[in-house]
Amino acid sequence: MSLAVPPPEILRLTAQNPFPERLTDPMGSAEKRSPLCGSRVIVDVDVDAAGRVVAVGTRVNACAFGQAAATLVARNLIGRTATELQQAREAMAAWMAGGDTPPEWPDIALLDPGRLNQVRKGSVQLAFQAAAEAAAHACGRQAA
Repeated sequence: MSLAVPPPEILRLTAQNPFPERLTDPMGSAEKRSPLCGSRVIVDVDVDAAGRVVAVGTRVNACAFGQAAATLVARNLIGRTATELQQAREAMAAWMAGGDTPPEWPDIALLDPGRLNQVRKGSVQLAFQAAAEAAAHACGRQAA
């Protein structure tokens, strides 16, 4: 399957990020870049006393698959813990590496075509990596 033109559902997701602006003073923030394509994703989060994400901000400069992945991550961050996000990041990495089981994440199957291209595999993972790291930083800052 050629991925010169992403599938329509991927293109739709690129414009649907519910949190397209960064937070002003986030409790946790992380930036991830793909060395292969230059895609860049920043995720900012605030967490509550229980360590659950309560606010999200992003800045995404990525290919359509990277933007779509960032939308799927942003849509589903509220209420998640750093541990849950770390598990999602690890499951995503295993899936992108050729595993049969996608992470338990809403609409994740839409990203399946991105597994066919090495460059897109990296871009698709950036939002998961940044979200997990940002939440871990926020929880660490909260404990300090």
